[in-house]
Amino acid sequence: MQSIKVSGIRPIRAGGLLLPSNVLMAPLAGYTCYPFRMLAYELGAGLCFTEMCSANALKYEDRATNRLLLTTADEPVRAVQLLGGNPAVMERMAKSAVLKDFDIIDINMGCPVPNVFKSGEGSALMQDPKRAAAIIRGCKRSGKVVTVKCRVGIREDELFAAEFARMCEDSGADMITIHGRSRSMMYDGKPHMEEIRHAKAAVSIPVIANGGIFSVEDAVNMMENTGADGIMIARYGLENPFIFSELTGKSCKKTALTLLMEQMELTARHYEETYTLSYMKKIASYMMKRRKGTKQYKQRLFASGSLGELREVIALIFADNRV
Repeated sequence: MQSIKVSGIRPIRAGGLLLPSNVLMAPLAGYTCYPFRMLAYELGAGLCFTEMCSANALKYEDRATNRLLLTTADEPVRAVQLLGGNPAVMERMAKSAVLKDFDIIDINMGCPVPNVFKSGEGSALMQDPKRAAAIIRGCKRSGKVVTVKCRVGIREDELFAAEFARMCEDSGADMITIHGRSRSMMYDGKPHMEEIRHAKAAVSIPVIANGGIFSVEDAVNMMENTGADGIMIARYGLENPFIFSELTGKSCKKTALTLLMEQMELTARHYEETYTLSYMKKIASYMMKRRKGTKQYKQRLFASGSLGELREVIALIFADNRV
């Protein structure tokens, strides 16, 4: 796939690490497993995160949560996203052997989901800057690079991205990603780019802009209107993984079919068949969204009971080799 390098896309430093590009892939529950992160890196992403991992679940050695941490030495930069509201537990897990292979700890201070918010985790930490600061300081004592992902505020009538960004920097964060929507907006509505711009002006650490990016044009607009040091792609990265190549100019001549078949092979190598089937159905479903004439195959896609069946239907959906 041919692409033209977009102005403003460049390597970026997070703490002591130099990332190959300032186009990041967001942590997405159910999707950003090891195979997808490797795909995003291949296409030009500068940094990819694990799915959100609960520090409490890790403390109790939860098997499903431990599976989220699967990585290998082949992963260019290894970043884990931790969710938690207890500073002592967050510090303990940041220092633990279970995270020894990771270079970066990203602290989730942006998740808006009600049960997470009610437990005092995710975006709820934005209401408690003292506890948020203690969590950042504790994670920094692990010796790893620490980043924070947050929102511009809790409600539309009270946005405070710059103030929160300053607290993160003062507490030792090496980089901050700001989702341009408030917690009350959840995942819809126009991002508050001016709030990200104010935060960028308030700190010296890199600020990454996130939210509402569904095309190259959206990415360019976000960079230009926020002055951010980089951008983070979320759901659109699942729908069109080639966005990383399109933005960074990293050459990719593979088709969507080739990428999906390689994803299936890599996933099957590291995970059991049940997980591989579930993950590949979700990824294929996202990537077929804008492909005409494919709806007829969706039921058959999700009804596939073996990897062989799944390969056949994916080949039918993506058979024309369009990217």
